[in-house]
Amino acid sequence: MKEVVKSGKSVEEAVKLALADLGAAVSDVSVEVLSEPAKGLFGILGAKPAVVKVTVKDSLGERAGVLVKKIITSMGLDGNVVVHENERRIEIEINGDRMGALIGRRGETLNALQYLVGLAVNRSEGERKRVQIDVGGYRKKRDETLRELAMKLADKAKQRGRSVALEPMNPHERRVIHMALKSRNDIYTFSEGEEPFRKIVISPRK
Repeated sequence: MKEVVKSGKSVEEAVKLALADLGAAVSDVSVEVLSEPAKGLFGILGAKPAVVKVTVKDSLGERAGVLVKKIITSMGLDGNVVVHENERRIEIEINGDRMGALIGRRGETLNALQYLVGLAVNRSEGERKRVQIDVGGYRKKRDETLRELAMKLADKAKQRGRSVALEPMNPHERRVIHMALKSRNDIYTFSEGEEPFRKIVISPRK
């Protein structure tokens, strides 16, 4: 966390000097006034400047990364956490040994971790970003498996002439299935049920 202490004739001047040093905007920092300016004798002798401490706020991505590191450490795991952040998303990659416990059955533990971290970093008003967490490339492998499954079940639905229902999936996985089959004109997909049991149905076009 970057911070500086600056003094000036006024609080505004001290803050301005601090922002110049930090290369930051007012919206990116928090300001603590350590002392207000005070006039001395005859307005000159013994005059005291304003003193402020200006601290650069952590980004949502930085906060998410710190939280994830604390969680995996509390689980007795030692993983490397890398955060990629842009205007809309926070992508966190975790790599290390014995990370299966962090993934869980069909990614259930990983999905829960992602959900909780997303809630934690987006709890304040203002800036909000979508959080996605991956462990050892699990999600990429899972997405590819889902695309292959989608094609196989779409062919099955077409051959049998009746709908095929998949197991319940989270919103991201359902989106992968929908997108994988979007270009096919011989079948269509839709979701049914309530969370967390919502699932995709693949139906042949008549």
